[in-house]
Amino acid sequence: MPPSGMNTDVQSAPVRSVVVVGGGTAGWMTAASLAHHLGRLGVSITLVESSAVGTIGVGEATVPAIRRYFQSLGLNAFDVMKATNGTIKLAIEFDGWRHEGHSFMHPFGRFGLEAGPIAFHDLWNRLRKHGEAGTLDEYAMGTQLARAGRMMLPPENPRVDFENFDWAVHFDASRFAAFLRTFAEARGVRRIDAKVTEVLRGEAESITGVRLDNGEVLAGSLFVDCSGFHRLLIDRTLQSGFVDWRHWLPCDRAVALPCAPKDPHDISPYTRSRALEAGWTWRIPLQNRVGNGYVYSSDHIGDDEAQAALRAQLEGDVLGEPNLVRFRAGHVKRFWIGNCVAIGLSSGFLEPLESTSISLIQMGIDKLLHYWPDEGMAPEALALHSAEYNRLSVTEFERVRDFIVLHYSANGRQSAAGKEDLWRYCREMTLPETLVRKIALYKTRGLLQQFSSESFFEPSWLCMYGNLGIDAASWDPLTNLLPLPELVDVTRRVREDIARIARGALPHREFLRQAGALAL
Repeated sequence: MPPSGMNTDVQSAPVRSVVVVGGGTAGWMTAASLAHHLGRLGVSITLVESSAVGTIGVGEATVPAIRRYFQSLGLNAFDVMKATNGTIKLAIEFDGWRHEGHSFMHPFGRFGLEAGPIAFHDLWNRLRKHGEAGTLDEYAMGTQLARAGRMMLPPENPRVDFENFDWAVHFDASRFAAFLRTFAEARGVRRIDAKVTEVLRGEAESITGVRLDNGEVLAGSLFVDCSGFHRLLIDRTLQSGFVDWRHWLPCDRAVALPCAPKDPHDISPYTRSRALEAGWTWRIPLQNRVGNGYVYSSDHIGDDEAQAALRAQLEGDVLGEPNLVRFRAGHVKRFWIGNCVAIGLSSGFLEPLESTSISLIQMGIDKLLHYWPDEGMAPEALALHSAEYNRLSVTEFERVRDFIVLHYSANGRQSAAGKEDLWRYCREMTLPETLVRKIALYKTRGLLQQFSSESFFEPSWLCMYGNLGIDAASWDPLTNLLPLPELVDVTRRVREDIARIARGALPHREFLRQAGALAL
């Protein structure tokens, strides 16, 4: 028997036609990937989007997983960057999160080196206790490259641990969607410029088709909801319900506003997040402009005041109109219902503090391909696939949620009476049980606990703990067998070597030019 609550009415006929409702980043990433991977199976893919309906289009920063997406389509990362005014992203700088005037970076990749079975964080915690540790920033190649405004590719065969680092990209999200549209249409995806006026229901929890404002009725065997916050199929039609996390993530609005760069020839290879009174601002450098935004809580600041605060941060002339986005942090209760799967904003939203929106799209696509219905699959098996898809999706969202909540809960911001109420609330709120366990395990003996379906691994958690003042009381006892003077000397030389190598890399813009990624 299938698990309780499973829909066993799912049709066992093979999926021959897929309808993607909505374009933008999620829609075209989905269509491109399905066309590339399923084209030989004779699956037809139609994407419906209305040119009269805008997209959010402000997601300009990614994590390294985006390069695996490029590779899965046979794309060269630098070709994509050239088409999208892309730049390198080595890290995120967090300015003012611990307290005003304090800054650190969250890089991609490892810190320092290990000593046989002894992990770096145990070495660092012992050194920290003796005042000899240095900052975590000094142990990360990605951070030192970012601080120097330089870039190089990591070696294929690194000689030592600290040569390992990873990188992501910044790009123009609208250009990226257009790039993928060209890719997808070349592989047979049909695009219809129309608006969905009605969703046609079938038996039980299924969709038979969508009626468009051009009069066409579009049938399909599988529907992918990429309609963004409208959640036209998964929620408005199939009543998925929503898990609201505003009590943990109270920011519910963002305003985005691009500007000209202060120096067009100096492109920073990192994202910046700056904590303000009622939220935080982002700065994302592209080849031709700088993307800026303010994510904030409407309970703590008004829209006009937030926009004024953002404008005060801009380094150059404004290049567009403000784009105001209202959102709720959380996810739909069921991501896959019957013959409908939600991907992108229609499935849920977590603020872009760690640039996870596009990676969550990517994980949704990967799971859909993994659990793709076989031709002769029984209804019970299809129901099992959708249930597992839903379980994994919830877990993935929860893991990212915990990491973002950690940033807020560990803040040390202080200000005048009556100010910084958001940050005080975040310090005092009751945390998710999974996050409480993780923090407790680190505090007691420096254990970096990893649960299933993690998007952020041990170095990322260490980065936040170490830079936000969450200290370990102890460490791996094997660490105490190492002579302290030798440990101090080796780690000092490691920091010096990382800084020296980073200084010798190419300036970011020159790296882009030599890689063939410059669009200008």
